Amino acid sequence: MRPRIFITQPIAASALERLRGIGEVEINTDPLHIMTKAELVAAVRGTDFLYCMLHDRVDSDVLAANPRLKGIVSTTITPADIDTDAATRLGIPVTALPSVMLDDATADLAWALLLAVARRVVEADRLVRGGTVPGSQSCYLEGGAVSGKVLGLIGMGGVGRAAAERARGFRMRLLYSDPRRLPAPEEQALGLAWVALDELLRASDFVSVHARLTPETRHLVGAREFACMKRTAYFINTARGPIVDERALIEALREGRIAGAGLDVYEHEPDIPPELAALPNVVLLPHLGSAVRELREAMAHVVVDNIEAVLAGKRAPNCFNPGVYGK
Repeated sequence: MRPRIFITQPIAASALERLRGIGEVEINTDPLHIMTKAELVAAVRGTDFLYCMLHDRVDSDVLAANPRLKGIVSTTITPADIDTDAATRLGIPVTALPSVMLDDATADLAWALLLAVARRVVEADRLVRGGTVPGSQSCYLEGGAVSGKVLGLIGMGGVGRAAAERARGFRMRLLYSDPRRLPAPEEQALGLAWVALDELLRASDFVSVHARLTPETRHLVGAREFACMKRTAYFINTARGPIVDERALIEALREGRIAGAGLDVYEHEPDIPPELAALPNVVLLPHLGSAVRELREAMAHVVVDNIEAVLAGKRAPNCFNPGVYGK
């Protein structure tokens, strides 16, 4: 009997073709529909592999619907919304993606947000579409300078390094804060200076978050941290939403304690507080970090590779819960 594979949203056609060559595939074809818990439970009952996205929440109830799953294969680097402990107890491998795959795309998007919020690109676009075109030297849409300013990077993994490389083209002074300091030659090569988090916040014109979400980094940036920042500074987050206390960010933006923010991630995705959406000094994106056509296709093929390995009786090359093989 051919293995059954359920995919929670559309994927690249070339990867889908590979999957149909090895199994019976069922797919939610609506890219705007995030499957509910009840839908996931129903899907899991009739499948061998659950192919899920970052936004899918696979908790113990979903797993209990089919404890004989052969695998949960995801397109995330850190499957925070998958109960990996429960999956391990059931002997179900959970696979992720190599983090290096997303470094460039995420850094590119961080820069898109940084430039958009500083130069008020989204506000200007709305104004023009509404029929208002201020004079070419009107003061109405004056924003913040980028070139020659200070960029503070919170977290210096692959995305942080990629963001630093891009900043050098803007002649920026680069600060970073990370519990693990880079070797001196690497700091020198990237033009980085390590500082404590509070010093980074006080000195930076732009603060960009690139840390991993862990119990230690949850609400790493809150009211106290926003109070440290310059009133003219901008805050960028393309990492994970819960790293930031979203209520504190809203208050900082509303009260003008910081100049603006560019966000691709939120504390309770996909829910975005209406108070945040109503603020004019924030640019909001729907978690587009990996939304590059070529990258998404490559990601899908990594998932297929993981499924093929499991079916061949091999260890999945990108297994997130290797303890499952100890069973």
